[in-house]
This record gives sequence, C-alpha cells and structure tokens, in this order.
Amino acid sequence: MKDAHVSPRGESRAGLDKRPAQIQDMFDHVARRYDLVNMVMTGGQVRRWRKATTVAIAPRRGERILDLAAGTGTSSTPLVAAGARVVACDRSRGMVEVGRRQCPGLQFVEGDALDLPFDDASFDTVTISYGLRNIENPLAALQEMRRVVRDGGRIVVAEFSTPTWGLLRGLYRHYLPRAIPLVGRLVSSNPLAYQYLAESVADWPDQQALDHVLATAGWADVGHRNLTAGIVALHFAWNGHRPR
Repeated sequence: MKDAHVSPRGESRAGLDKRPAQIQDMFDHVARRYDLVNMVMTGGQVRRWRKATTVAIAPRRGERILDLAAGTGTSSTPLVAAGARVVACDRSRGMVEVGRRQCPGLQFVEGDALDLPFDDASFDTVTISYGLRNIENPLAALQEMRRVVRDGGRIVVAEFSTPTWGLLRGLYRHYLPRAIPLVGRLVSSNPLAYQYLAESVADWPDQQALDHVLATAGWADVGHRNLTAGIVALHFAWNGHRPR
C-alpha cells in the first residue's frame, strides 16, 4: 500500500511539490486542448469512466451538486442533463474560461478546494474527478468538501489508482512514464504538464489508502469500486449516516 500522504520529493521536472500557483498555471496553459488530450491518452476510456461516475453520483432533478476541479465542464454536463443544479468549480482561470465558452448554460466558479467560496451545507453532493491528487493537501480538501455538503449528503471521487491485476499493474507502470509524456509532446503545447500527470498518478495512494484518507477527513461509510481493473477507482462516502 502506498502512503496516504503525498509528500514533497524536492524539485522534479513535474514539480511534485504541488505548488498551487504552478499547478494552476500549468492547467491554464493546457485548457484549450485538455479534453482532446485526455481522450487520446486514455484511448477513449475516459468516456466510459465519466459515464460510470455519473451513474455513481445518480443525479436527481433539483439536487444541488458541486463538481470540483470541473475543468471545462465535461463532467458537469451529464449532471445538468439529469436535472441537477450544478456548480462547476475549478481553480484554473484558463479552464473556467474555456468551459464558459463551451458550456454557456453551466454555472462556473473559480475556487480553491482548500477554501471553497460556499456556505456550510450548500450542496447535496460533491464530486471531483481526477483532481484530488493535484491539490496540495488532499486531506484538508476532503474536510473542506464535507463542510459544504449537508448532513446525509455524499461525495463521489473518481481518480487514477492502482491496477489490481499484477500483469496489468506492471504494464501500466511501464506505460505511465513513457507513453503519457510522449502523447503530451505530440498533441499538447505543454508536454511538462503530462510529465507531471504521469508522475502524479504513479505517486498517488492506492484504493485502500485513499479510503482511509476519506475516513480520516470525517466521511462515513467509505467504499470504492474499481474501473478497468483498478486503473481508475470510484470512491464514495457520506456526510454523517447514510440515508436508508
């Protein structure tokens, strides 16, 4: 099991010390082609993972949902289509600007996951897809997410994780440091961002460790479900007792 705390490892090409301004600047610069690169890099699997995340959230008409690290809003639009009232929140101004052009009917807010610009118990559900590992202090961010969710509300986290099948795990570890930066060089103006992506995924806690972080942050009834043999995992939990 990997350590649940992603600690600084000193300077590296990808800046895994997670300086907030550095991460924000990186995403600002890749915003325009971010969704395209994700599609290429995952071989189209990101669509399947997004559908599974939407199913896990199970959005209901009128439900208040905070989509954190929402990027350009691709994860938010299926929730809106289901009738939920969605706020797409991201720290990157570049991502928010692209999202507002692509999804003019979606409410975007620039916001820091460690200091969310929302009142206590403002939402029924909070969700974050592939963004938790980019936050300087994931535990504090999960505590802040719990603050803005009502009692009995829930969280759904979609994040890259650790493949459960040994052979796939070995191939995946080989793929990350080689193929992802190569894709970044071919289709992105900022290949360093995809070097960071590969390193940040490799450095991230496994499924059980992230479940422990969620529980430590005060979330209850924590669990997870693997997608694509654990390349991605959906983590879910409740604020207080799970409604029966």
